[in-house]
Amino acid sequence: MLIIDRIDGNTAVIEDGDNRFEVSRSELAPDVKEGDAVLLENGVYRKDTDATEKRRQEILRLQDSLWE
Repeated sequence: MLIIDRIDGNTAVIEDGDNRFEVSRSELAPDVKEGDAVLLENGVYRKDTDATEKRRQEILRLQDSLWE
């Protein structure tokens, strides 16, 4: 799964498991933001809405478990 780790100016850092790589901000779809899961389609990193939501729910579940 590709995750946007951070966007710094015109550069985005993408995580792929243990690997990280940089791409130009221009290679991201306009709605992509930090923390989103993305898919590479026709040279553009597009938000994977389902994977992003699933990841968000898992993070919330882990946060809630800290208070139990």
